This record gives sequence, structure tokens and C-alpha cells, in this order.
Amino acid sequence: MNIFSFSAEFGSEEDCRNHFKAQRDKQGVKCSRCGHTEHYWIKSRWSYECKKCRSRTSLRSGTIMQNSNLSFLVWYKTMFLMSCTKKGFSAKEIQRQLGLKRYEPVWAMVHKLRKAMGKREDRYTLEGMIEMDEGYFTVASNKVEKQNTKTGKGSTAKQNVMVLAESTPLEDPKTGKKEKHVRFFKAKVLDSHKSTSVNEQVKESIAEKSIVFTDKSKSYVDIADYVELHVREKSDAKTTNETLKWVHIFISNAKRNLLGNYHKIKGKYLQLYLDEFCYKLNRRYFGDNLFNRLVIANITALE
Repeated sequence: MNIFSFSAEFGSEEDCRNHFKAQRDKQGVKCSRCGHTEHYWIKSRWSYECKKCRSRTSLRSGTIMQNSNLSFLVWYKTMFLMSCTKKGFSAKEIQRQLGLKRYEPVWAMVHKLRKAMGKREDRYTLEGMIEMDEGYFTVASNKVEKQNTKTGKGSTAKQNVMVLAESTPLEDPKTGKKEKHVRFFKAKVLDSHKSTSVNEQVKESIAEKSIVFTDKSKSYVDIADYVELHVREKSDAKTTNETLKWVHIFISNAKRNLLGNYHKIKGKYLQLYLDEFCYKLNRRYFGDNLFNRLVIANITALE
């Protein structure tokens, strides 16, 4: 979807509300009081009324837009901006594009959308052939320190991130040449480099009947307990360029993306930025459907 088609389809607040209602009707509405799923629609109130207990649910209620004072049109424009490019926009740039005076509501809205993306990604586990390694991302330090007066920069820290790539080995029947095709990715911020932290993410992110390729890090000694097969190789140039190729491509591209688009990322928010990067990367072939998928993620994130 380009900016002209977006403006033609979502030119007013009512256009956005009608589209949001249509998408929410497809997902279904559940009464927060009694759990009933059949409702009347009261257009004058833009609300659903439960057929059983008569409790009313506003169009925003139960979605990440609840309690927000920003209009549907502003939310839709933001979702368009966040889905129209793989590089992304900072909250400050989105504020400028929307022409809004206050930064804080825009920052909260953007982070809510990133959280919705992460919730959507958490529904799925990787399976088959999995590449796994860790990368260190530079973030603003959580320690309260004085800014360096010479460089104008505050303190920074390194955050450990586990990256998983679902890759499929392919072989040309004529030449016998083997290649790898990558499908989906996951990136999870680790509390520590200890095996307990790694194992917890492996259990949540990888299907049991999978084959996992890693280097010989001591943090990976227990992975075989949670998957069908764990293959460990010595960390060297060959492992980086062949066995763990897609993981390191992801880490390089993610670092470049975050560094190029955002001034400074606090460690506690790094997972949200990675969620946005993974969400769009895993849906890189969706084209115009990516916008509608983000609307659906908005609706279902609190379920």
C-alpha cells in the first residue's frame, strides 16, 4: 500500500473506524463481563452490546487502543508508517509526520504497536533446521551517570540477544550444490549468558522435533534436552559463514537498522525494537497485506 492508496481508502476518521470494526468483527468480540460472544452493534455509541448480559464494549475496548485519546485516523496513519518500510521510523519522526505537538502520546502508541507485534510473534515457534547464536547490541546504560561533556554522549552497555533462524538446506539435483533458504527469525533479549536463561528461551521458541546448530559455547550444553538433535561446531570463520550464516546476517542487519533509525535505545526497551524488526522481516513477502496484519495484531494483542 502506497501513500496515495492509503489516503484514498482512509481519508477520514469514519473510514478508519469502519475498517477497524470490520476487522474486529472477523476476529470476534468477547464480553468482558460474562464471556458471551454474540453482540448487537450500536452505531450511535460505536459500541457492542452483549446479547446475554447487556454489557457494552466500546470499539477500542480490549485492543491496544483502549484508554487512548488519539483518534483512529492517527493510529491508522502510524500503523501505515510503521508497515510501509522495512527500516522503520522513530517516535520523534512519526510525531513530526503526524504534526502532533506532544511527543509522549506518540511514544506510547508506537511502543504499544511494537508490543502487539511481539505478542503476535510469540504465538509461533520455529521448527526444522534452526541456527542459533548470540549477538551483543549497544544500548543506553541503565546506570545513572553524568553525560560525557567532551563527546556529548552518555554511558552505554552491551545487551546479550539470542537469535534464531529457521533455515532449510536445499540441493540442486543437477549440480549437487547445497544452499540454504531462510524462513523465519526470532530474537530474544537474555537476562544473562547462563545456560538457565538460554534454556528457557529455547523451550519457548523452538519446537521439540527440531535440529539446532550452535557453536560450542558452554551456555548451550543442555539444549539437547529440549530438541530432537543438537549439533555443536567449533566457532570459526567457516561456522560463521556457513553453519550460522543467517543468524549473523540477521545480527548485522538488525544492528545497522537500529543504529540508523534510533538515536539511543534503553536496554529495557530493546526487545520491543527487535520485535518490530522480526515482525516485518518474517512478513517481508506480505506486501500490502502487512498493514492489515498490523491492524489485526492491534485487535488481538490483549487476548
